[in-house]
Amino acid sequence: MGSGTRLFGTDGVRGLANGVLTAELALGLSVAAAHVLPARAPGRRPTAVVGRDPRASGEFLAAAVVAGLASAGVDVLDAGVVPTPAVAFLTAELSADFGVMLSASHNPMPDNGIKFFAAGGRKLADELEDAVEADYRARLAGAQAPRPTGADVGRVRLLEDALERYVAHLVASAPARLDGLKVVVDCAHGAAYAAAPEALRRLGAEVVTVGAEPDGLNINDGCGSTHLEPLRAAVREHGADAGIAHDGDADRCLAVDADGEVVDGDQILAVLALALRDAGELAADVVVTTVMANLGFKIAMAREGLRVVETRVGDRYVLEAMREGGFVLGGEQSGHVVLASAATTGDGVLTAVHLLGRMARTGEPLAKLAAVVDRLPQVLVNVDGVDKARAGSDAELQAAVAAAEAELGERGRVLLRPSGTEPLVRVMVEAPTTAQAQAVADRLAGVVRERLALAASS
Repeated sequence: MGSGTRLFGTDGVRGLANGVLTAELALGLSVAAAHVLPARAPGRRPTAVVGRDPRASGEFLAAAVVAGLASAGVDVLDAGVVPTPAVAFLTAELSADFGVMLSASHNPMPDNGIKFFAAGGRKLADELEDAVEADYRARLAGAQAPRPTGADVGRVRLLEDALERYVAHLVASAPARLDGLKVVVDCAHGAAYAAAPEALRRLGAEVVTVGAEPDGLNINDGCGSTHLEPLRAAVREHGADAGIAHDGDADRCLAVDADGEVVDGDQILAVLALALRDAGELAADVVVTTVMANLGFKIAMAREGLRVVETRVGDRYVLEAMREGGFVLGGEQSGHVVLASAATTGDGVLTAVHLLGRMARTGEPLAKLAAVVDRLPQVLVNVDGVDKARAGSDAELQAAVAAAEAELGERGRVLLRPSGTEPLVRVMVEAPTTAQAQAVADRLAGVVRERLALAASS
């Protein structure tokens, strides 16, 4: 990554392991984090929790992170292979100064990433990420700082009960026992391969596993939340009541009902919103979600008397809005759900526990619970090679959007969103039928292509 490129993206530092994300970078960022994140106090060494998903590259990258932290005088609690939300939980539970997770989430196996959590298990604010990066770049340029020696170097200890602590936390947070439910869990050959089945079994569910045999190379390979077909087939084959799908680091959860039909993040969020409302625990009767939430979700929440607060796309923005407003539930269509009463970040296994708990408590099948949201057909067209900076200012494009919105009325909507990382504009259209949504999206994509062509800006 060049000196002008910000290392931190929307979810930590991520890239091809041993390509973009090298051992040297992992070590250097860890040393920087050790100097920026902990509140130093005389006679006290900071502590950090380190975890990883099962990727082969996580072995050497975690070793580099641990080396960097210990060399900077930080004691390390090595949690081994655990979900990302487990590192956030353990950071808070053990009063550690910060946490580090090695994972590229739903990305293919060759990628990996580094994610830092501040004290309390919270995602780093932008200014803290910038401070870590600035410290890292200063050292890269030759800046020197005193290194601890002798008894002042950090010590490394295996956190042998990391998994048990996390599973016990999940079980304690459950709204109901799951006795009598048969559940298929697809762990994506990822970080939840042990935690997810164990938590559900302790709650009384009969559990069938898919994608729970990680070998370091098969993470997200044709399974998990990005490949739902194996889960759908297994639910039908085993006659299960529901299926749960996680991604590689288990910070997201999607589901399928007993017929193998997909239940997406919007529907899960709606089910949990009603569960919390009925329990008198939904602060201000508010649910936080992003602008990408299906219009059917918003219609359903309005019908139920709940208010929806929208944010930019990205779970970090959902978290910010929840924190600022004192709200307890938020999430994304992709399956990132934040239950603030029990987690500081998106937790896919926790989400599954609460979704299945709603089924157990009401006695209703998942299909009926999810039917609260009548999803409108949604079409997304990516238009690349365009000047995304002019998407909000071109008069003819705005007129075309206004005409499309008038055509759709209250039963549809249009969203034009410049990509945060690529030279493209995303055109999203929802309409009563897929055919209409596709036609409107294609028409607007043509206008975007014509009006925002890069040649036109030169």
